[in-house]
Amino acid sequence: MDVTMVICLLALGAVAGFAAGLLGIGGGMLLVPFLTMLFAWKGMPADLVVHAAIATSMTSILFTSISSVRAHQQKGTIKWPIVWAMAPGIILGGLLSGGAVFAALSTLWLSLFFALFVGYSGWNMLRNKKPKPSRQMPGVVGTSAAGAGIGFLSGLVGAGGGFLSVPFMVWCNVALHNAVSTSAALGFPIALANSIGYVVSGLNEGATRPGMLGYIYWPALLVLVCVSVLTAPLGARMAHRLPVQTLKRVFACLLFALAAYMLFKAGQAFRA
Repeated sequence: MDVTMVICLLALGAVAGFAAGLLGIGGGMLLVPFLTMLFAWKGMPADLVVHAAIATSMTSILFTSISSVRAHQQKGTIKWPIVWAMAPGIILGGLLSGGAVFAALSTLWLSLFFALFVGYSGWNMLRNKKPKPSRQMPGVVGTSAAGAGIGFLSGLVGAGGGFLSVPFMVWCNVALHNAVSTSAALGFPIALANSIGYVVSGLNEGATRPGMLGYIYWPALLVLVCVSVLTAPLGARMAHRLPVQTLKRVFACLLFALAAYMLFKAGQAFRA
């Protein structure tokens, strides 16, 4: 990597780490579109660039989630019973997604899936539809099943699951600040399971390209992590100062912007 690439990755890691702490999204949804741009700019093959961006993004969440969780835990807002109930399903869904389905999907379908699903998540957040007052988190089995779905879908888009887990918990009448904090804690098992899957499913691909560990481009990962672990606690502290509606609008606008770019990438792949 040249100096320009390193500088771009440092800036991206700083912003992604802050977003991870602020929104409980692991920073992955922010990283994927920009890593796609950077990897394509540096000449990575078109049929690999989105896979590498998603895998590298997800693996970075292993580190940013730990940093973010420490800051949220100091506020006492993480709902650990929800984390323990979701974790088994998350790990199962992540291993299935990263280890099997991910490698079978083309750049076109990964980009399109990312764009549509993230855009839908942003729309749901902006609707501000109030959940029924009587609705609560489902039992252990239901919560674990929800975790499996979140882990699986997160693996396809390289995100820490906050774009699903935060709206799901809010729908179940978990306060938004608690949902953001809890989502940050869920980022670690999501990232761990999917990262293992990306390495295993991409062994053949990675063996032929320098800097690749499966689908993970580890030089970029190291640069991202160096700075994102420092800015994640700053975002976490800010999350507890912003009003709920402001937090929702920031979350939704970010999702729409990222969805638009990845829809553009899907169009490019379709025309190729």
